[in-house]
Amino acid sequence: MKKGIHPAYGYVVFRDTSCGATFRIRSTCTSTQTIVWDDGNTYPLIDLDVSSASHPFYTGEQRRVSAEGRVARFQQRFGLVSRRSSGAK
Repeated sequence: MKKGIHPAYGYVVFRDTSCGATFRIRSTCTSTQTIVWDDGNTYPLIDLDVSSASHPFYTGEQRRVSAEGRVARFQQRFGLVSRRSSGAK
């Protein structure tokens, strides 16, 4: 391997913001935020929206995300249309 062209590969802490779970793994990601880990060392911190700790596929849970805006209006209209058409027959 050529020297000086590869990013530094070291420990980084990833935090799932939806459930608060933290993972320390090796990565080339960097961040200006830092966190002190259980071993007393300071590591770069990267916040994630979803990880295996909170994703429904891995947890086996189904979470409903509130639909707002256009999606909610579409679902309301579609529900009204299907009720009207079934009542007219």
